[in-house]
Amino acid sequence: MTVSTCRVLPYPVHVGQGLLDSLPALVPQIAAAHRIAVITDDVVGPLYADRIAAHLGEDRSLLISLPPGEAQKTRETWGQITDALLDARLGRDSLLIALGGGVIGDLTGFVAATYLRGVPFLQLPTTLLAMVDASIGGKTGVDTAHGKNLVGAFHPPVAVVADLDALATLPPHERMNGIAEALKHGVIADAGYFERVAGADVTNADWFSIVTRSVEIKATVVAQDEREQGVRKILNFGHTIGHAIEQLMEFTVPHGACVAFGMLAETRIAIALGLCDSSVETRLHAALTQFGLPTTAPALLTADLIINATSGDKKSRSGAVEYALPTRIGAMAGSDCGYGIPVPRDVAMAALQPV
Repeated sequence: MTVSTCRVLPYPVHVGQGLLDSLPALVPQIAAAHRIAVITDDVVGPLYADRIAAHLGEDRSLLISLPPGEAQKTRETWGQITDALLDARLGRDSLLIALGGGVIGDLTGFVAATYLRGVPFLQLPTTLLAMVDASIGGKTGVDTAHGKNLVGAFHPPVAVVADLDALATLPPHERMNGIAEALKHGVIADAGYFERVAGADVTNADWFSIVTRSVEIKATVVAQDEREQGVRKILNFGHTIGHAIEQLMEFTVPHGACVAFGMLAETRIAIALGLCDSSVETRLHAALTQFGLPTTAPALLTADLIINATSGDKKSRSGAVEYALPTRIGAMAGSDCGYGIPVPRDVAMAALQPV
């Protein structure tokens, strides 16, 4: 069994197969864990939760399972989970385990950041998107009517354990979500990796290679700028417009699909500002098309609606919306201004017009 452990961050990120069975040996190394709460959803839970509880001791494990989907990532659900932990009298020597995709990871992390003023949590991502991106970096939070992830905290996990065996049960459209984020990592940091992902056969991909390289890229960026004051902003490529679309569509369009179109639109902004040439858009468009990822915004959304929604994003500064923009595949603009580039409204609007 091949296992990779990235130690760029203060916590390890383990990637490999059969890693869920290693939890009895791993958990004592990372947390006292007198009690354990496994937080999951009703799709993932039946596949893995009983097995994890058996590994870690059913007598000290609490299972909290939620309906699947972004709709659960709210302050109301945060309250329900914290109440359940309090009812079960879990103390500060407890460990929370996030078993699932990005929604479960973000929500569990926010609970861990605030419960008893902070308890440790372990990320067990089961989707490709969570493995390559969402589980890494320590951002936690919930959504509100005003936008995505606007209430949260920086609270790093004690470890991330990405068991690639979980991808065998992942539906094809969920793999596409992860591919979008992997392509993003290529655009922001590694042209060779972009081409490798763009050429992948998702029915028989080298997931070990893809996940480990994405983890390396994101971990390296986060290690330089944990609180997103500078270079970490490049990880937002595609997300300013992508998050606006997610919010407007009430999270009925998957995150990866929204980011895919967001990357294309934000590349057009970069071209309009003279930061990169049209070849970047051409290559990105071809890669997205190959994987069936969207290259147009949802038909019912106007450019005006989308741009208005970006004004409530976390990346807005002094009334201007900041974007992370490429100079070429493998490099980002803005090193002289903290990697957040204010974009005039008319330029952003033009980038959203049908081509």
